[in-house]
Amino acid sequence: MSAPTPPPAPAPFGWRLALGLVGVLLAALTSGINDRVTDTVLVDILGIYGLGHDEGTWISSAYAAAEVSAMLLSPWLAMTFSIRRYAVVVTCAFTAFGIMIPFAPNFESLVTLRVLQGLAGGALPPLLMTAALRFLPWHIKLYGLSAYALTATFGPNLATPLAALWTEGGDWRMVFWQIVPSCLIGAGLIAYGLPQDPLRLERFKQADWRGALLGVCGFSMLVVALTQGERLDWLDSPLISLVLLGAAVCLPLFLLNEWFHPLPLFKLQLLERRNFAFGITTLCLFLLLSLAGGAIPSLYLTEIKGYRYLQTMPTALLIALPQLLLAPLVALVINRNWVDSRYVMGSGLLLMAAACVGGSMLTTEWVRDDFYLLQIMHAFAQPMIVVPLLMNATGVIAPMEGPFASSMVNTLRGLFSVVGASALENFVTQREHLHSNTLLDGLGSRYQALTPLFPDHALASVAQRVREQAYVLSFSDAFLALLAVVAILLVVLLTLPKRAYPPQPPVSP
Repeated sequence: MSAPTPPPAPAPFGWRLALGLVGVLLAALTSGINDRVTDTVLVDILGIYGLGHDEGTWISSAYAAAEVSAMLLSPWLAMTFSIRRYAVVVTCAFTAFGIMIPFAPNFESLVTLRVLQGLAGGALPPLLMTAALRFLPWHIKLYGLSAYALTATFGPNLATPLAALWTEGGDWRMVFWQIVPSCLIGAGLIAYGLPQDPLRLERFKQADWRGALLGVCGFSMLVVALTQGERLDWLDSPLISLVLLGAAVCLPLFLLNEWFHPLPLFKLQLLERRNFAFGITTLCLFLLLSLAGGAIPSLYLTEIKGYRYLQTMPTALLIALPQLLLAPLVALVINRNWVDSRYVMGSGLLLMAAACVGGSMLTTEWVRDDFYLLQIMHAFAQPMIVVPLLMNATGVIAPMEGPFASSMVNTLRGLFSVVGASALENFVTQREHLHSNTLLDGLGSRYQALTPLFPDHALASVAQRVREQAYVLSFSDAFLALLAVVAILLVVLLTLPKRAYPPQPPVSP
């Protein structure tokens, strides 16, 4: 098999190319925000379509499976059709499907449109990393990576405020149409700023078709199992058993195929580089930690205090908005040879640990204001973790290896976003059942003789208080469980990565 054609020489960096990269950033951020916003308000809009909860979960599952599958294939397709051409097409497709979704006449067409939008939306985040590694010169590469970090820190935390904007008196269709302005601007900037590479259709002769089939099937079935498992009672469901078995067969075969394929989608040999393996591990576990700043406070305020999205909005904005300043600031700090990025990352993890300890002290008396200090700690900790880990991971990646790295990082990131949300939901559910049973057993043994004396409304009040206390204990347990994740990351940080230096100027021959 002939060697793959090397990529074109890098284009000179200027304002035009910078605007093109801003366009890719806008498209990628919009894709992530759209995913979170639609999931957040799904319960509110199901009735508009005349759908129940069970059907709504399949809409989310189908979108997530399509999104992860697209992340796997996107860098290869971008190198084949050129980043500029491919990015413009998928951005416009993502916008078009979003415009059509509110007009879906039935459940089947709605799922189909969401799958197609998931394929287009999942293709966008990998393009941001691929473009940053290829086009950015050494002296601003870290700032480009800090922009990519916004897709993990800024975008997800902006979902709740936008959900509040469109569900509290706004037009519900804006949940899907809000992507139009930013995507059109992004597509225009991409078309104007990015250089146009020639088509490389000869890559189809060497395409990893077997790996694509195994990877798409394996990851899709795993996503379906994770998102539907709790609702369908896991292995007691024939469907969940089947898709788990399919994932258990496809994914090992996929990894085996990628190891030996000459032009793979996943270049597993990159994991032999300690810093890259560390970067992927840390990013995946960080996605679990980010739930402590976003999902848990929101769940508590809505489940226990009965807050609407508009009332929980400040807790999310307190993390989201500072990222626009803190992410480039962290890049500025670690872009110095005398600053060891591992210490910055360790400081961020310790700050995250302190926030988790504070969250574990949650009681039924807490209100929104009690979370503000914890949210500020998360706002500082998140970029202190993500930006250095991206520097450590990508510092050992050559520009020609950028698409391989982008495919691995983004696919696993998309998968672990699903893993994190599923794990939190299942953990809280199981702990809530445990605490409810424990509280009710203790209450029953103490007051069983007095139960006939209580009126029905008093018993209902007791049941409500038991439910609230069980949920509070469950959320406290979740904070402690995430503290264990922080401890694991600190141990990994002390043992795995080598000292990474900022990008250096090319050495003259």
